[in-house]
Amino acid sequence: MPVFEYRVRDRSGKVLKSQMEAETAAQVRDTLRAKNLMIVEIKPPKSGLNADIKIPFLDDRPPGLKQVAIFSKQLATLINAGVPLVQSLAILQKQIEHKGFQGVVKAMRTEVEGGIPLSEAIAKYPKIFNRLYLNLIRAGETSGTLDAILERIAAFQEKDLALRGKIKSAMTYPIIVLVFALGITYFLLTTIVPQFAQILVQLNAPLPFITRMLMAVSEFLQHSTLIIVAIVAVIVFAYRAYYKTPNGRMQVDKIKLRIPVFGNLIQKSAISSFARTLGLLLSSGVNIIESLEITKGTANNAVVEETLDNAKNVVMVGEQMSSSLATSKVFPPMVVSMVSIGEETGSLDAMLDKVGDFYDREVDEAVDSLTAAIEPLMIVFLGVIIGTIVAGMFLPMFSIIGSLSQ
Repeated sequence: MPVFEYRVRDRSGKVLKSQMEAETAAQVRDTLRAKNLMIVEIKPPKSGLNADIKIPFLDDRPPGLKQVAIFSKQLATLINAGVPLVQSLAILQKQIEHKGFQGVVKAMRTEVEGGIPLSEAIAKYPKIFNRLYLNLIRAGETSGTLDAILERIAAFQEKDLALRGKIKSAMTYPIIVLVFALGITYFLLTTIVPQFAQILVQLNAPLPFITRMLMAVSEFLQHSTLIIVAIVAVIVFAYRAYYKTPNGRMQVDKIKLRIPVFGNLIQKSAISSFARTLGLLLSSGVNIIESLEITKGTANNAVVEETLDNAKNVVMVGEQMSSSLATSKVFPPMVVSMVSIGEETGSLDAMLDKVGDFYDREVDEAVDSLTAAIEPLMIVFLGVIIGTIVAGMFLPMFSIIGSLSQ
Protein backbone atom coordinates (compact mmCIF):
# COMPACT_ATOMS: atom_id res chain seq x y z
CA MET A 1 0.00 0.00 0.00
CA PRO A 2 1.34 3.50 -0.82
CA VAL A 3 2.96 5.49 1.97
CA PHE A 4 2.12 9.22 2.19
CA GLU A 5 4.24 11.76 4.04
CA TYR A 6 2.36 14.62 5.71
CA ARG A 7 2.80 17.67 7.91
CA VAL A 8 0.03 18.89 10.23
CA ARG A 9 -0.53 21.34 13.10
CA ASP A 10 -2.00 20.16 16.38
CA ARG A 11 -4.29 22.21 18.61
CA SER A 12 -1.32 24.01 20.18
CA GLY A 13 -0.06 25.05 16.72
CA LYS A 14 2.94 22.72 16.75
CA VAL A 15 3.95 21.31 13.35
CA LEU A 16 4.10 17.51 13.29
CA LYS A 17 5.57 15.39 10.51
CA SER A 18 4.82 11.71 9.95
CA GLN A 19 3.77 9.02 7.44
CA MET A 20 0.60 7.06 6.76
CA GLU A 21 -0.35 4.11 4.60
CA ALA A 22 -3.47 4.71 2.50
CA GLU A 23 -4.92 4.00 -0.91
CA THR A 24 -5.30 7.67 -1.83
CA ALA A 25 -4.38 11.12 -0.55
CA ALA A 26 -8.10 11.71 0.11
CA GLN A 27 -8.08 8.92 2.70
CA VAL A 28 -5.09 10.50 4.42
CA ARG A 29 -6.85 13.87 4.42
CA ASP A 30 -10.06 12.41 5.91
CA THR A 31 -8.16 10.52 8.62
CA LEU A 32 -6.20 13.59 9.68
CA ARG A 33 -9.28 15.79 9.73
CA ALA A 34 -11.08 13.21 11.87
CA LYS A 35 -8.29 13.68 14.42
CA ASN A 36 -8.90 17.48 14.40
CA LEU A 37 -5.47 18.13 12.89
CA MET A 38 -4.85 21.08 10.55
CA ILE A 39 -3.26 19.79 7.34
CA VAL A 40 -0.17 21.67 6.17
CA GLU A 41 1.03 19.36 3.39
CA ILE A 42 0.45 15.87 2.03
CA LYS A 43 3.24 14.59 -0.18
CA PRO A 44 2.67 11.97 -2.90
CA PRO A 45 3.55 8.38 -1.94
CA LYS A 46 7.09 7.08 -2.08
CA SER A 47 6.13 3.50 -2.94
CA GLY A 48 3.25 1.50 -4.32
CA LEU A 49 1.01 2.01 -7.31
CA ASN A 50 0.92 5.79 -7.03
CA ALA A 51 4.61 6.29 -6.21
CA ASP A 52 6.39 9.48 -7.28
CA ILE A 53 7.56 9.43 -10.85
CA LYS A 54 11.14 10.27 -11.71
CA ILE A 55 10.66 12.44 -14.76
CA PRO A 56 13.26 11.23 -17.27
CA PHE A 57 13.67 14.38 -19.34
CA LEU A 58 16.04 17.22 -18.61
CA ASP A 59 14.71 20.64 -17.60
CA ASP A 60 15.38 22.00 -21.07
CA ARG A 61 13.67 19.09 -22.85
CA PRO A 62 9.99 19.17 -21.89
CA PRO A 63 7.32 17.79 -24.22
CA GLY A 64 6.70 19.93 -27.28
CA LEU A 65 3.79 22.27 -27.92
CA LYS A 66 2.20 19.71 -30.23
CA GLN A 67 2.07 17.07 -27.49
CA VAL A 68 0.57 19.57 -25.02
CA ALA A 69 -2.02 20.62 -27.63
CA ILE A 70 -3.03 16.99 -28.22
CA PHE A 71 -3.29 16.46 -24.45
CA SER A 72 -5.53 19.55 -24.10
CA LYS A 73 -7.78 18.46 -26.97
CA GLN A 74 -8.19 14.91 -25.67
CA LEU A 75 -8.79 16.06 -22.08
CA ALA A 76 -11.48 18.48 -23.30
CA THR A 77 -13.17 15.71 -25.28
CA LEU A 78 -13.20 13.32 -22.31
CA ILE A 79 -14.53 15.92 -19.86
CA ASN A 80 -17.17 17.05 -22.37
CA ALA A 81 -18.26 13.41 -22.69
CA GLY A 82 -18.90 13.28 -18.94
CA VAL A 83 -15.80 11.34 -17.90
CA PRO A 84 -14.57 12.45 -14.42
CA LEU A 85 -11.35 14.46 -14.39
CA VAL A 86 -9.32 11.84 -12.47
CA GLN A 87 -10.40 9.08 -14.83
CA SER A 88 -9.72 11.32 -17.85
CA LEU A 89 -6.16 11.91 -16.66
CA ALA A 90 -5.71 8.18 -16.04
CA ILE A 91 -6.82 7.42 -19.62
CA LEU A 92 -4.53 10.05 -21.13
CA GLN A 93 -1.62 8.88 -18.99
CA LYS A 94 -1.72 5.51 -20.78
CA GLN A 95 -1.90 7.08 -24.24
CA ILE A 96 0.99 9.55 -23.93
CA GLU A 97 4.20 8.29 -25.58
CA HIS A 98 6.56 10.88 -24.09
CA LYS A 99 7.75 9.15 -20.89
CA GLY A 100 8.43 12.37 -19.02
CA PHE A 101 5.05 13.85 -19.88
CA GLN A 102 3.43 10.56 -18.95
CA GLY A 103 5.03 10.82 -15.50
CA VAL A 104 3.80 14.41 -15.13
CA VAL A 105 0.21 13.43 -15.99
CA LYS A 106 0.39 10.53 -13.54
CA ALA A 107 1.59 12.88 -10.79
CA MET A 108 -1.18 15.35 -11.66
CA ARG A 109 -3.77 12.57 -11.49
CA THR A 110 -2.55 11.61 -8.02
CA GLU A 111 -2.84 15.18 -6.78
CA VAL A 112 -6.27 15.76 -8.31
CA GLU A 113 -7.38 12.46 -6.82
CA GLY A 114 -6.29 13.82 -3.45
CA GLY A 115 -8.54 16.85 -3.81
CA ILE A 116 -6.13 19.37 -5.28
CA PRO A 117 -7.56 21.51 -8.14
CA LEU A 118 -6.19 20.83 -11.62
CA SER A 119 -4.78 24.36 -11.84
CA GLU A 120 -2.67 23.81 -8.70
CA ALA A 121 -1.36 20.52 -10.08
CA ILE A 122 -0.51 22.20 -13.39
CA ALA A 123 1.23 25.10 -11.64
CA LYS A 124 3.99 22.72 -10.48
CA TYR A 125 5.16 22.21 -14.09
CA PRO A 126 5.82 25.71 -15.51
CA LYS A 127 8.18 24.36 -18.18
CA ILE A 128 5.25 22.45 -19.71
CA PHE A 129 2.24 24.62 -18.84
CA ASN A 130 3.00 28.34 -19.07
CA ARG A 131 1.20 31.20 -17.31
CA LEU A 132 -1.27 31.52 -20.16
CA TYR A 133 -2.28 27.88 -19.82
CA LEU A 134 -2.44 28.05 -16.02
CA ASN A 135 -4.63 31.17 -15.89
CA LEU A 136 -7.02 29.81 -18.50
CA ILE A 137 -7.43 26.57 -16.51
CA ARG A 138 -8.13 28.61 -13.37
CA ALA A 139 -10.73 30.63 -15.26
CA GLY A 140 -12.33 27.41 -16.51
CA GLU A 141 -12.49 25.94 -13.01
CA THR A 142 -13.99 29.13 -11.59
CA SER A 143 -16.67 29.41 -14.28
CA GLY A 144 -17.36 25.67 -14.50
CA THR A 145 -16.45 25.59 -18.19
CA LEU A 146 -13.21 23.63 -18.04
CA ASP A 147 -14.03 21.56 -21.14
CA ALA A 148 -14.78 24.68 -23.21
CA ILE A 149 -11.59 26.37 -21.99
CA LEU A 150 -9.52 23.32 -22.88
CA GLU A 151 -11.08 23.35 -26.36
CA ARG A 152 -10.05 27.00 -26.74
CA ILE A 153 -6.55 26.25 -25.49
CA ALA A 154 -6.18 23.38 -27.96
CA ALA A 155 -7.44 25.53 -30.86
CA PHE A 156 -5.07 28.34 -29.84
CA GLN A 157 -2.10 25.97 -29.65
CA GLU A 158 -2.95 24.44 -33.03
CA LYS A 159 -2.97 27.91 -34.62
CA ASP A 160 0.31 28.71 -32.88
CA LEU A 161 1.83 25.48 -34.20
CA ALA A 162 0.60 26.26 -37.72
CA LEU A 163 2.12 29.76 -37.55
CA ARG A 164 5.45 28.45 -36.28
CA GLY A 165 5.43 25.73 -38.94
CA LYS A 166 4.94 28.26 -41.74
CA ILE A 167 7.76 30.48 -40.50
CA LYS A 168 10.01 27.46 -40.00
CA SER A 169 9.31 26.13 -43.50
CA ALA A 170 10.06 29.58 -44.96
CA MET A 171 13.44 29.64 -43.20
CA THR A 172 14.42 26.01 -43.83
CA TYR A 173 15.10 26.38 -47.56
CA PRO A 174 17.48 29.37 -47.39
CA ILE A 175 19.33 27.90 -44.41
CA ILE A 176 19.88 24.60 -46.21
CA VAL A 177 21.02 26.39 -49.39
CA LEU A 178 23.33 28.67 -47.40
CA VAL A 179 24.94 25.75 -45.54
CA PHE A 180 25.31 23.86 -48.83
CA ALA A 181 26.86 26.89 -50.51
CA LEU A 182 29.33 27.47 -47.69
CA GLY A 183 30.27 23.78 -47.67
CA ILE A 184 30.87 23.69 -51.42
CA THR A 185 32.82 26.95 -51.29
CA TYR A 186 35.03 25.69 -48.46
CA PHE A 187 35.71 22.43 -50.35
CA LEU A 188 36.63 24.25 -53.58
CA LEU A 189 38.86 26.79 -51.84
CA THR A 190 40.74 24.25 -49.73
CA THR A 191 40.96 21.35 -52.21
CA ILE A 192 40.54 22.38 -55.84
CA VAL A 193 41.89 25.94 -55.85
CA PRO A 194 45.29 24.99 -54.28
CA GLN A 195 45.88 22.43 -57.06
CA PHE A 196 45.14 25.01 -59.76
CA ALA A 197 47.26 27.58 -57.93
CA GLN A 198 50.24 25.20 -57.86
CA ILE A 199 49.97 24.64 -61.62
CA LEU A 200 49.71 28.38 -62.33
CA VAL A 201 52.75 29.15 -60.16
CA GLN A 202 54.80 26.47 -61.96
CA LEU A 203 53.80 27.93 -65.32
CA ASN A 204 54.74 31.41 -64.11
CA ALA A 205 51.52 32.74 -65.60
CA PRO A 206 50.35 36.34 -65.05
CA LEU A 207 47.63 36.29 -62.40
CA PRO A 208 44.65 38.67 -62.51
CA PHE A 209 43.34 40.25 -59.30
CA ILE A 210 40.46 37.80 -58.89
CA THR A 211 42.89 34.85 -59.06
CA ARG A 212 45.28 36.38 -56.54
CA MET A 213 42.35 37.07 -54.22
CA LEU A 214 41.13 33.46 -54.44
CA MET A 215 44.64 32.13 -53.80
CA ALA A 216 45.01 34.36 -50.73
CA VAL A 217 41.64 33.25 -49.35
CA SER A 218 42.49 29.62 -50.07
CA GLU A 219 45.84 29.94 -48.28
CA PHE A 220 44.15 31.55 -45.28
CA LEU A 221 41.45 28.86 -45.02
CA GLN A 222 43.98 26.02 -45.24
CA HIS A 223 46.01 27.29 -42.30
CA SER A 224 43.51 29.29 -40.25
CA THR A 225 40.28 27.28 -40.13
CA LEU A 226 40.54 26.87 -36.36
CA ILE A 227 41.02 30.63 -35.98
CA ILE A 228 37.84 31.25 -37.98
CA VAL A 229 35.92 28.73 -35.84
CA ALA A 230 37.23 30.42 -32.68
CA ILE A 231 36.25 33.89 -33.96
CA VAL A 232 32.74 32.66 -34.84
CA ALA A 233 32.40 31.04 -31.40
CA VAL A 234 33.48 34.28 -29.68
CA ILE A 235 31.01 36.31 -31.75
CA VAL A 236 28.16 33.91 -30.91
CA PHE A 237 29.05 33.93 -27.22
CA ALA A 238 29.32 37.73 -27.15
CA TYR A 239 25.98 38.08 -28.95
CA ARG A 240 24.23 35.77 -26.48
CA ALA A 241 25.77 37.57 -23.50
CA TYR A 242 24.74 40.95 -24.91
CA TYR A 243 21.22 39.73 -25.73
CA LYS A 244 20.73 38.61 -22.13
CA THR A 245 21.11 42.21 -20.94
CA PRO A 246 17.91 44.35 -20.97
CA ASN A 247 19.42 47.02 -23.22
CA GLY A 248 21.01 44.45 -25.52
CA ARG A 249 17.76 42.56 -25.98
CA MET A 250 15.89 45.78 -26.71
CA GLN A 251 18.42 46.92 -29.32
CA VAL A 252 18.61 43.54 -31.06
CA ASP A 253 14.82 43.18 -31.15
CA LYS A 254 14.52 46.67 -32.64
CA ILE A 255 16.95 45.67 -35.37
CA LYS A 256 14.96 42.49 -36.03
CA LEU A 257 11.85 44.54 -36.70
CA ARG A 258 13.75 46.75 -39.18
CA ILE A 259 15.31 43.96 -41.26
CA PRO A 260 13.93 44.12 -44.82
CA VAL A 261 11.31 41.42 -45.54
CA PHE A 262 12.09 39.46 -42.34
CA GLY A 263 11.20 42.41 -40.09
CA ASN A 264 7.77 42.66 -41.70
CA LEU A 265 7.19 38.96 -41.06
CA ILE A 266 8.30 39.25 -37.42
CA GLN A 267 6.01 42.25 -36.85
CA LYS A 268 2.96 40.57 -38.38
CA SER A 269 3.50 37.34 -36.45
CA ALA A 270 3.90 39.37 -33.22
CA ILE A 271 0.61 41.20 -33.84
CA SER A 272 -1.15 37.92 -34.64
CA SER A 273 0.15 36.32 -31.45
CA PHE A 274 -0.80 39.40 -29.37
CA ALA A 275 -4.36 39.49 -30.73
CA ARG A 276 -5.02 35.76 -30.37
CA THR A 277 -3.51 35.51 -26.87
CA LEU A 278 -5.20 38.61 -25.42
CA GLY A 279 -8.50 37.74 -27.09
CA LEU A 280 -8.42 34.21 -25.68
CA LEU A 281 -7.70 35.44 -22.15
CA LEU A 282 -10.41 38.10 -22.20
CA SER A 283 -13.05 35.77 -23.64
CA SER A 284 -12.19 33.23 -20.92
CA GLY A 285 -12.92 35.71 -18.13
CA VAL A 286 -9.39 36.79 -17.15
CA ASN A 287 -9.28 40.50 -16.21
CA ILE A 288 -7.59 42.84 -18.69
CA ILE A 289 -4.67 43.81 -16.42
CA GLU A 290 -3.63 40.23 -15.83
CA SER A 291 -4.34 39.40 -19.49
CA LEU A 292 -1.95 42.11 -20.69
CA GLU A 293 0.71 40.93 -18.23
CA ILE A 294 0.41 37.34 -19.48
CA THR A 295 0.34 38.42 -23.13
CA LYS A 296 3.48 40.47 -22.54
CA GLY A 297 5.22 37.33 -21.29
CA THR A 298 4.44 35.47 -24.54
CA ALA A 299 5.58 38.25 -26.91
CA ASN A 300 9.20 37.05 -27.37
CA ASN A 301 10.20 40.57 -28.44
CA ALA A 302 11.38 43.31 -26.07
CA VAL A 303 9.81 46.10 -28.16
CA VAL A 304 6.37 44.45 -28.09
CA GLU A 305 6.76 43.68 -24.38
CA GLU A 306 7.52 47.33 -23.63
CA THR A 307 4.48 48.41 -25.66
CA LEU A 308 2.17 46.03 -23.78
CA ASP A 309 3.65 47.07 -20.44
CA ASN A 310 2.84 50.70 -21.28
CA ALA A 311 -0.67 49.66 -22.32
CA LYS A 312 -1.16 47.88 -19.00
CA ASN A 313 -0.07 50.97 -17.08
CA VAL A 314 -2.48 53.11 -19.08
CA VAL A 315 -5.38 50.74 -18.39
CA MET A 316 -4.55 50.70 -14.68
CA VAL A 317 -5.18 54.47 -14.47
CA GLY A 318 -8.52 54.12 -16.26
CA GLU A 319 -7.59 55.06 -19.81
CA GLN A 320 -8.12 53.04 -22.99
CA MET A 321 -5.47 50.59 -24.15
CA SER A 322 -5.74 51.85 -27.74
CA SER A 323 -4.39 55.27 -26.72
CA SER A 324 -1.14 53.62 -25.65
CA LEU A 325 -0.91 51.31 -28.68
CA ALA A 326 -1.31 54.33 -30.97
CA THR A 327 2.05 55.71 -29.76
CA SER A 328 3.86 52.49 -30.69
CA LYS A 329 5.47 51.84 -34.06
CA VAL A 330 4.72 48.12 -33.76
CA PHE A 331 0.94 48.31 -34.08
CA PRO A 332 -0.37 49.86 -37.32
CA PRO A 333 -3.38 52.26 -37.32
CA MET A 334 -5.78 49.53 -38.45
CA VAL A 335 -5.05 47.43 -35.36
CA VAL A 336 -5.32 50.46 -33.07
CA SER A 337 -8.68 51.35 -34.63
CA MET A 338 -10.02 47.82 -34.19
CA VAL A 339 -8.91 47.77 -30.54
CA SER A 340 -10.48 51.19 -29.96
CA ILE A 341 -13.80 50.07 -31.47
CA GLY A 342 -13.72 46.92 -29.33
CA GLU A 343 -13.15 48.97 -26.18
CA GLU A 344 -15.96 51.37 -26.98
CA THR A 345 -18.48 48.65 -27.87
CA GLY A 346 -17.49 46.23 -25.09
CA SER A 347 -16.50 43.54 -27.58
CA LEU A 348 -12.72 43.76 -27.36
CA ASP A 349 -12.23 39.99 -27.37
CA ALA A 350 -14.26 39.61 -30.60
CA MET A 351 -12.33 42.43 -32.28
CA LEU A 352 -9.02 40.89 -31.24
CA ASP A 353 -10.10 37.57 -32.75
CA LYS A 354 -10.77 39.36 -36.05
CA VAL A 355 -7.38 41.07 -35.86
CA GLY A 356 -5.75 37.69 -35.19
CA ASP A 357 -7.49 36.06 -38.16
CA PHE A 358 -6.52 38.97 -40.43
CA TYR A 359 -2.87 38.85 -39.44
CA ASP A 360 -2.78 35.07 -39.71
CA ARG A 361 -3.60 35.58 -43.40
CA GLU A 362 -1.04 38.39 -43.57
CA VAL A 363 1.62 36.05 -42.18
CA ASP A 364 0.67 33.42 -44.76
CA GLU A 365 1.11 35.96 -47.56
CA ALA A 366 4.38 37.24 -46.09
CA VAL A 367 5.75 33.70 -45.86
CA ASP A 368 4.75 32.97 -49.47
CA SER A 369 6.36 36.21 -50.64
CA LEU A 370 9.50 35.48 -48.66
CA THR A 371 9.77 31.97 -50.10
CA ALA A 372 9.22 33.26 -53.64
CA ALA A 373 11.86 35.97 -53.20
CA ILE A 374 14.48 33.82 -51.50
CA GLU A 375 14.58 31.02 -54.08
CA PRO A 376 15.94 33.09 -57.00
CA LEU A 377 18.22 35.03 -54.63
CA MET A 378 19.77 31.79 -53.40
CA ILE A 379 20.28 30.58 -56.97
CA VAL A 380 22.00 33.86 -57.87
CA PHE A 381 24.09 33.66 -54.69
CA LEU A 382 25.30 30.16 -55.55
CA GLY A 383 25.93 31.14 -59.15
CA VAL A 384 28.06 34.14 -58.13
CA ILE A 385 30.19 32.06 -55.74
CA ILE A 386 30.81 29.21 -58.17
CA GLY A 387 31.24 31.62 -61.09
CA THR A 388 33.84 33.67 -59.21
CA ILE A 389 35.90 30.59 -58.37
CA VAL A 390 35.71 29.21 -61.91
CA ALA A 391 36.60 32.58 -63.45
CA GLY A 392 39.50 33.09 -61.04
CA MET A 393 41.00 29.72 -61.93
CA PHE A 394 40.42 29.66 -65.68
CA LEU A 395 41.24 33.24 -66.70
CA PRO A 396 45.01 32.65 -66.26
CA MET A 397 44.65 29.39 -68.23
CA PHE A 398 43.10 31.32 -71.12
CA SER A 399 46.02 33.75 -71.00
CA ILE A 400 48.51 30.87 -71.14
CA ILE A 401 46.72 29.22 -74.05
CA GLY A 402 46.64 32.55 -75.89
CA SER A 403 50.38 33.02 -75.37
CA LEU A 404 51.16 29.52 -76.64
CA SER A 405 49.00 29.98 -79.74
CA GLN A 406 51.06 33.04 -80.71
